[in-house]
Amino acid sequence: MPEDARSFAVAAHGGQRYGDLPYSFHLDEVVALLAPYGSQAQIIGYLHDVIEDTAVTETDIRDRFGPLVADCVCLLTDPSGASRAERKAATYARLATITGPTELALLVKTADRLANVRSCVLDDRRGLMAVYRNEHASFRRSAYREGLCDPLWLELDTLLAVNRVAVDHA
Repeated sequence: MPEDARSFAVAAHGGQRYGDLPYSFHLDEVVALLAPYGSQAQIIGYLHDVIEDTAVTETDIRDRFGPLVADCVCLLTDPSGASRAERKAATYARLATITGPTELALLVKTADRLANVRSCVLDDRRGLMAVYRNEHASFRRSAYREGLCDPLWLELDTLLAVNRVAVDHA
């Protein structure tokens, strides 16, 4: 079923790009990080941006992939806001309240952030890396759950700490 979610997401994102690459590159990177966590996590990983970035609705997701997937995708969708800071503050407040089965959304959010940070490191995108560094403490407070995906958090924390030293000394 992850293949169905991939096809659906790639069609929904259409010609959108992830930097110079097709958007499917980002989706595949996120889902590769989610492989050890099962097919439900992978399905949500493929769909994590469709409501926020395409014409797909919550009802579309709910009808095709079920209530848990739809609930998780909705939790991952930033609300409207005047600025990134405002949108992320609202999302982080929502993530902080998640318990139970929808903790899959936290797993996907962590994989998404790690994929984005890896991309920043590879492409030397210091400005965006600085944004992620500045948000990291708030993001971690809202999304970290001990034992949920500790290997992803270890890499994320390490990349942001190592990059902070490199950028601070540049």
